[in-house]
Amino acid sequence: MVIKNLENKIKLVGIVCTAFLIGCIIISVSSIWTARTMVTDAQKKVYVLDGNVPILVNRTTMDETLDVEARSHVEMFHHYFFTLAPDDKYIRYTMEKAMYLVDETGLAQYNTLKEKGFYSNILGTSAVFSIFCDSIAFNKEKMEFTYYGRQRIERRSSILMRELVTAGQLKRVPRTDNNPHGLLITNWRTLLNKDIEQKTKINY
Repeated sequence: MVIKNLENKIKLVGIVCTAFLIGCIIISVSSIWTARTMVTDAQKKVYVLDGNVPILVNRTTMDETLDVEARSHVEMFHHYFFTLAPDDKYIRYTMEKAMYLVDETGLAQYNTLKEKGFYSNILGTSAVFSIFCDSIAFNKEKMEFTYYGRQRIERRSSILMRELVTAGQLKRVPRTDNNPHGLLITNWRTLLNKDIEQKTKINY
């Protein structure tokens, strides 16, 4: 009788211990899952200071913002490459910024223009080049873009407007200070670059 009671107590202790162990495992797994979920949610939230006021914003993945970032990257490159002033230091600065955003096809176009004396001519004629973006067509699946813009060339005696259309592809690269969008223009080429209007400046 005593032995039988002892066996029952041992079984009871075994059941209690097993139940306790299972409960500990469930609580541990639940705690880990909850902690990971909270950390993941916290990482998606970023506080941005507006003056001294913190504003909560949500992080997004690059896939969610690819259209916007691609167009911004393409527009930024064209701004640096086609905005020129009669200042050799400024031209070197903008070309250096532009080369971080494009592959060797951009460098090839720059070297071709340089060999033809294009930049020397800007300095000699005091011409000022400005670029205006009309639209950018972007194919997310093929990572291809077409840039439509107008270039304004102001010289001492005239103002020339040119129509500009370029095209290329984009590929993803690591984000850096010089390439904040983490994109690189490849196979860049000019499809159209023609005069559309010329006005003579009136000098008094």
